[in-house]
Amino acid sequence: MLDIKDFSIFENHSSFDFKGFLLKIAGYWKLFLLSLIISFTIAYQVNIRKEKIYAMKTLISIKEESNPFFTSNTSLVFNWGGISDQVSGISTILQSRSHNELVVDKLQFYIDYLEKGEYKMIDVYGAVPFYVNIDKTKPQLSGTLISIKFLSPNEYEIRIPFQNSSVSLFTYSNNVYSSTSVQPVEFVKRYKVGENVALPFLNWKLEINDNPGFYKGKEYFVRFNDFDATVAGYRGIGVGADEKAGSILELSLQGTNKARMVEYLNSTVKMLIKIQLDSKNQFATNTINFIDSTLVAMESQLKETGNELKSFRKDKNIYAIEQGGEKFSDKILDFDVEKDAIARKIAYYNSLKAYLNNSVDYSKLPAPSVAGIEDPNVVTNISKLIALSTQRSEMAYAVKSDKIFKDFDNQMVAIKNVLLENIASAKSSLQYDLALVNNKIGEAESTIKRLPEEQQELLKIKRKYDLSDNIYSSFLQKRNEAEIVKASNLSDIHFIDTAKDIGGGLIGPKTSVNYILALFLGILIPLIIVFIIFFINNTIQNAEDISKQSQIPLIGVVGINKESTSLAVFQKPKSALSEAFRGIRSSLQFLYKKKQLDGAKTLMITSSISGEGKTFCSINIATVFALSEKKTVIIGMDLRKPRLADEFSLTNQYGVVNYLIRQKTLSEIVNKTQIPYLDVILSGPIPPNPSELIISEVMGEFIEELKKTYDYIILDTPPVGLVADALELVHFSDVTLYIVRQNYSKKEMITMLNNRVKRGELNNVSIVLNGFENKAKYGSTYGYGYGYGAYANGYHEEDEQQGFVKKVFKKFKK
Repeated sequence: MLDIKDFSIFENHSSFDFKGFLLKIAGYWKLFLLSLIISFTIAYQVNIRKEKIYAMKTLISIKEESNPFFTSNTSLVFNWGGISDQVSGISTILQSRSHNELVVDKLQFYIDYLEKGEYKMIDVYGAVPFYVNIDKTKPQLSGTLISIKFLSPNEYEIRIPFQNSSVSLFTYSNNVYSSTSVQPVEFVKRYKVGENVALPFLNWKLEINDNPGFYKGKEYFVRFNDFDATVAGYRGIGVGADEKAGSILELSLQGTNKARMVEYLNSTVKMLIKIQLDSKNQFATNTINFIDSTLVAMESQLKETGNELKSFRKDKNIYAIEQGGEKFSDKILDFDVEKDAIARKIAYYNSLKAYLNNSVDYSKLPAPSVAGIEDPNVVTNISKLIALSTQRSEMAYAVKSDKIFKDFDNQMVAIKNVLLENIASAKSSLQYDLALVNNKIGEAESTIKRLPEEQQELLKIKRKYDLSDNIYSSFLQKRNEAEIVKASNLSDIHFIDTAKDIGGGLIGPKTSVNYILALFLGILIPLIIVFIIFFINNTIQNAEDISKQSQIPLIGVVGINKESTSLAVFQKPKSALSEAFRGIRSSLQFLYKKKQLDGAKTLMITSSISGEGKTFCSINIATVFALSEKKTVIIGMDLRKPRLADEFSLTNQYGVVNYLIRQKTLSEIVNKTQIPYLDVILSGPIPPNPSELIISEVMGEFIEELKKTYDYIILDTPPVGLVADALELVHFSDVTLYIVRQNYSKKEMITMLNNRVKRGELNNVSIVLNGFENKAKYGSTYGYGYGYGAYANGYHEEDEQQGFVKKVFKKFKK
């Protein structure tokens, strides 16, 4: 039946032992050292295997460049807006997919040029002696390393290890994947430099660079990558505005190959300059295209009128006919030119109105100056409309925000509405001017009708010819102006510093960070292990653990036995271990004196479970009593699992069991040992009923007979936590020693001992801590002779303790 005292296991909840934890950490210094060695080794291997990461930069400025040939008569230029708008737009374009597609396609950066390094493939773009011109319309082997080995300066060998029966192909002209069948073997073939390679999976021509250096016998690798994946990688280009100068942008790239990054940075800016200049020239380009289409029709009309004039002059005295008609001809020509100019303006406005109402792309509008329109409102608004339309189309691939596109659309609608109002007011004014000119032409024509018929005919033909010639000349002049403006336009984007490899630029790998991380992990991992051990390990570690768990006195601490036999005290009587047992002997004598015992004294030694060192302690406590010339006997009362016979090299044929069954007398079971004054009584053969034998009356007779002969009787009993045999011997013993073994005995066992003492099952109990070692590891300085360090020199005979360095040096020397 359970006693209320059995629940005392829930008592004495101890707080965290920080000092013990620190001492335990110090005890595992070898684990920390090993962990640091491993972590630093891993960090070193990672560092030497990582490719170096570089950062390349370029600086550009954005400044509105005015055209030196721009006049009110050559309104053929538009700007992107203010500087801040340009900076924002340029930043977006540089990171857009469409822009980077153009740059990657131009540089063919989807082709990797590689060389085998010590640990991995290395990007050697810019350092290889060759380049490949691919046929973009034909498929190329995708994602597979193609070995190129130069057998001579003019001949190379291709090797491709095909693993499967089909391979993936990619056609760069339309960005389409396909596949083809191959033999799953290594493909090997030789080609001449400059020879066309036409294979189902490879189509290129290999060319040698200028100044290639020595490359015979060297092996390189080429790999074709996915176009979209390559573009996505370069869209991460860094674009940052200068804090002090908002019109300056810094472009940066990070990677393993400096030559490739330098080429890309400079090329992306050059592509941006071209795009911006093309946009800036869009007005002039539209005007030139419009004039060219008009000139074709004008040339035909002028030729036809010229032929008509030639036919009229044939066989006629043209000078006589022309007499008197010159003043009419010049006058009416001025009126016709004025009428044509007004008509062209009206036609332009009609065309512009239809274009605005029926189209959403306004980037193709010609300049108003083509029709002689110089109204600043119309010119400015058309320029803005073209700029917005062009910018919107360029952002289509870079921006996914509907709000931004709606803002553009709203701005263009507002400008379009303003233009439609300008067109309406301008047309009404032009219609009035046209009516006035028509009246003037009518008056002139009525005067001409009074002239002779041939003269009228000549004036009519010359009128048509002079008007066509005048218009043609005017358009040619406008076209020349547009060409001049286009040629003299300057981009708003300028290099401040082009990207250039001037050495340096290394930003990674961060080897110091890896070593710091190695130091951190090298300490943290064993620290966690020790922390887990400290909390999971529920065994007795030191004397303090015992004092926290129980009020039972601790009378001795015994160290580790480093000898091959359990007779440690007898083998080395001056050792620290021997002194520990002598200390226990002194404590026992005090206990016996306190109880005022005379004559023979008995001592029962037990523990909770097997393996805690009961027999070892029994032998050596008996030995120290015997060495003091006291007649001592050790009795093996562990009838179930006897060990004494092995320790003294005896045969366990006869012993206590034989006496208890009255088969042998006391003198027949006593064994002499090599230790003076020390006898041993073995347990004898294992009986079927050990408990019954121990509680028999013969056991009392046995103890009484022993007291007549010996001064000290040591009972080596079985563990009380496993069997009840030892409890039956309590009333025969004067003192009970309870053996606890460091890092072996559970703390709960001390609680069980407390309960047995409280219930009176054990009395006059003291505890001995056995197997104690390494004060740092287990956190204790308690012990007889333990923890005194150099102060114990000369008092004990101990083997010289070799340090870790000495041990390693000794092994190395061997």
